[in-house]
Amino acid sequence: MNNELHKIVIIGGGAGGLELATRLGKKLGKKQRAEITLVDAQNTHFWKPLLHEVAAGSLNAFEDELSYLAQAKWNHFKFIPGKMESLNRAEKSIGLSPITDASGQQVVPARTLKYDQLVIAVGSTANDFNTPGAREHCLFLDNRQQAERIHTTLINHYLHAQASGNETTKLRIAIIGAGATGVELAAELHFAAIELAHYGLDAIKPEDLEVTIIEGGERILPALPVRISSSVHKQLNKMGIRVMTQQLVSEIKADGVTTRDGEFIASDLRIWAAGIKAPEFLSNIDGLETNRINQLVVRPTLQTTLDDQIYSMGDCASCTLTDSKNESITIPPRAQAAHQQASLLAKSLIAQVNGSTPLEFNYKDYGSLISLSRFSAVGNLMGAITGDMMIEGTLAKWFYISLYRMHQMTLFGKLRTGTLILKDLISRTTRPQLKLH
Repeated sequence: MNNELHKIVIIGGGAGGLELATRLGKKLGKKQRAEITLVDAQNTHFWKPLLHEVAAGSLNAFEDELSYLAQAKWNHFKFIPGKMESLNRAEKSIGLSPITDASGQQVVPARTLKYDQLVIAVGSTANDFNTPGAREHCLFLDNRQQAERIHTTLINHYLHAQASGNETTKLRIAIIGAGATGVELAAELHFAAIELAHYGLDAIKPEDLEVTIIEGGERILPALPVRISSSVHKQLNKMGIRVMTQQLVSEIKADGVTTRDGEFIASDLRIWAAGIKAPEFLSNIDGLETNRINQLVVRPTLQTTLDDQIYSMGDCASCTLTDSKNESITIPPRAQAAHQQASLLAKSLIAQVNGSTPLEFNYKDYGSLISLSRFSAVGNLMGAITGDMMIEGTLAKWFYISLYRMHQMTLFGKLRTGTLILKDLISRTTRPQLKLH
């Protein structure tokens, strides 16, 4: 490529980062007006809101992953595998750490990339709040590898129970955190128990799977309206899922969870789903301003407060805006926010290449939807026509699925997305519903 081309480097190929690279590739890369480079530590993209389905085994990640190299080829941007480890703002460059294989052998040495504009979109990881024993005795759900580890551990419990020959075996699972991830995972595990019994792994009967959700706040789904939280709580109770609120966790042990009130919840499997933080390397990266959970503080243009040429978006960015009532709102870490920010940044970066100034972000909350596996979905839609309308059941389920289809539409266009929808509908009627390996 021409070294004189304007260089836009995007770090992180999550929902927002990959959408941005795709948009810029089509608008700037195709016409050789800028060199667009996407950097990610993984070779494939997987939509994070689906991880709970992978963990329970109801979705095969290989069927929904996307090769960054292929997407780059199709959409005129460049993909470089690697993990950002340093930033030099004076020289407008970033450092990538070496890539090693499973044996620790170096495959690719450390590298340096130059940029004219840098977009940091590295997402978030679980925040265990330094809870004693969390790292040692909990599984997490930040990426596909962790989701598959949960699934493997789950299946191993069932296989062990089946081989032991006991007439009644219980499996106790404790989920710490009752946000969307924890709630959706609990429902998906309940569905998995029913399906596993159908497949012959019936030593642990569905009624013998004991799932407990432990939440420190007053209610589950604290970021959503109370009426949705209450509705979901009732449906979880109907499934036999135990919900504990106002219970802060003080310690995680190999055989259970201890709360600050001194209650001990015995468990065979513990999954942490409470809170997020941006990756640690952002906490002290060449002087950029960050908050207490390592998020880069950005202005309404999504530019970092101390460097106009560095942007940040998605879960790793802290963006506070003023709404129509002149009240401050902090953009929530949701897929719809990352989608809107990617759209805004594509326009802003194209404007900068054309010599104009970046645009300001205006977040529109279209509501929230919670999937309760195959059983139902609950949420609210917000808009000029609908107002704030609560929906549930099949209609809510279709809207929930449509969020993923919108993501695919941005990446693949209408024709290919339509083909994928048709293929998925056909495969769902012919393939097993549960992954058993």
